[in-house]
Amino acid sequence: MTDEGQRQALAREAVRKKLPEWSSVAELRFPQHISLEQCSSQQTAEYKARLINPSETASFVDLTGGFGVDCYYIGRHFSKATYIEQNPDLCETARHNYAVLQYSCGVFCMNSEEYLKEMSPVSLIFIDPARRDNNGRRTYAIEDCTPDVGRLNALLLEKASKTIIKLSPMFDWHKAVSDLKGVTEVHIVSVGNECKELLLVLEREVKPLKLFCANDDDRIEICPISSADFAPTCADINDYKYMYEPNASIMKAGCFNEIARMYALEAVSCNSHLFLSNRKTDDFPGRKFEILAVSSLNKKEVKAKLSGIEKANITTRNFPMKAEELRRRLKLGDGGDIYIFATTTKENKHIMLVCKKIFTNFAK
Repeated sequence: MTDEGQRQALAREAVRKKLPEWSSVAELRFPQHISLEQCSSQQTAEYKARLINPSETASFVDLTGGFGVDCYYIGRHFSKATYIEQNPDLCETARHNYAVLQYSCGVFCMNSEEYLKEMSPVSLIFIDPARRDNNGRRTYAIEDCTPDVGRLNALLLEKASKTIIKLSPMFDWHKAVSDLKGVTEVHIVSVGNECKELLLVLEREVKPLKLFCANDDDRIEICPISSADFAPTCADINDYKYMYEPNASIMKAGCFNEIARMYALEAVSCNSHLFLSNRKTDDFPGRKFEILAVSSLNKKEVKAKLSGIEKANITTRNFPMKAEELRRRLKLGDGGDIYIFATTTKENKHIMLVCKKIFTNFAK
């Protein structure tokens, strides 16, 4: 096998889980590692396709084509699709792969900003600005990305009925909405409870902002501004049977008061982001636990409450100790069916919630 053949084989294996459909097609070519690392997964690309308005599928332009995953999964729903990319090697890869996949799409090697200025209006634009500077370091501000979608904001609204902007989940979505005009939807997308993408939808028509949190096949809409007059608090923690931990997308959204209100939950404290109830709520967007015991850090109480437990999954949140430090103190192994959440109550008391996970169709 040639060096290039070996590289292709290794690349195909590396993205087997990320791109199951593409990795199964023997004739497809794969680019260098950095492009594979930065490209969307099949799952997140298909999520973006769900944001398409069925009544507006005439024309679509991907201004930052890259490996071409998003362009393929979104563009299949349009009568006309166009891929723009300034890297000639990626363009050649896209032409080859799209031919193999029998996907009709115009591929053009040129600067995205230049194309945007001259293009005719379309139904949808997708843009995924590069989030690294000239030295390869990550950037965390819209104006530091390439292209700068803030500077192109007015032009994007002029050229498309709808624009989808993909940003890193490290970005502050509140600031992104503040910096850009025409944002009607924010989508925080997680896969396997790991936050992967922040998507902003821009539209010409003025609409109230909607916030969506998605994790795998589950998606909920949350009020983007939590009510100031609703602050969930809990009584005696020992009175509750169940504990709930929001998924990664909701953690990123930060609308904890609204989540508590939606699911009739009480908060352990303002900064714990753990919620309690005496009612089992199977559709809660996150992990669900049955509380087996509540313990302080008192040695005698810890010994009594953890009697017979040799290993556990430990999480610390709003707590003065890291998980590994607490594990050493408790002399417990890692793993098993027991989950220990160490946190701080609203009375500023350090506690441990000893739990067992509840398995439902909504959280594995």
